[in-house]
Amino acid sequence: MQDFSGYKDYREVKKGLSIRMEVWGDYALFTRPEMKVERVSYDVPTPGAARGMLEAVFFHPGMRWIVDRIYILNPIRFANIRRNEVKSKILASNIRSVMNSGSGESFLVTSQDIVQRASMMLRDVHYVIEAHFEMTPEANETDNSGKFQEMMKRRLRKGQAFMQPYLGCRECTAHFALWEKKEVPAIPETRDLGWMLYDMDYSKEDSITPMFFRAQMINGVVDVSNCEVVR
Repeated sequence: MQDFSGYKDYREVKKGLSIRMEVWGDYALFTRPEMKVERVSYDVPTPGAARGMLEAVFFHPGMRWIVDRIYILNPIRFANIRRNEVKSKILASNIRSVMNSGSGESFLVTSQDIVQRASMMLRDVHYVIEAHFEMTPEANETDNSGKFQEMMKRRLRKGQAFMQPYLGCRECTAHFALWEKKEVPAIPETRDLGWMLYDMDYSKEDSITPMFFRAQMINGVVDVSNCEVVR
């Protein structure tokens, strides 16, 4: 088992084998966190959303996925849709109270909490996610990068997943496959996407911190392999 204790940041670990995952769907909604009420999607998937789709297909504690590039294959188009949501949340403190006391409510009544909200979603999306994985200290003696890569490829070819991948929101189902072609026909468009959510920093359980980066789409490709992340 490799020792990564001397590394300050996971991106300093030597890169492992890479993979390309094709995803597509009718709608996508990668919500901008600055929009408080109505949902508005980013123009392209966030690296965190892309990582989530990879982990939905294959996750193992002995490895971690790192997204390198996101290829946009279809033109970026938006659609306004009204969706039913709930306006309340089930608080963890309420659940703890119910567990300790044995009484109380630990659920939401949909008829009382339902509300309609407008969402600006992406439509007819098609992406290729290029990523690599790195071995973690949780890997055992039988784990290796070649083994994990073949397992991921097999699952992508067969359409197998631990849970159904989705494009930002659960109702936006993501179809997926292994991209085995050499070239990726990304759209010929360059766009400054501004500040975008990179991922969430879970290193401190009591203080989960969002990470952002300045996103640029150049000839249909968002390259995050060497982006500067700020918290």
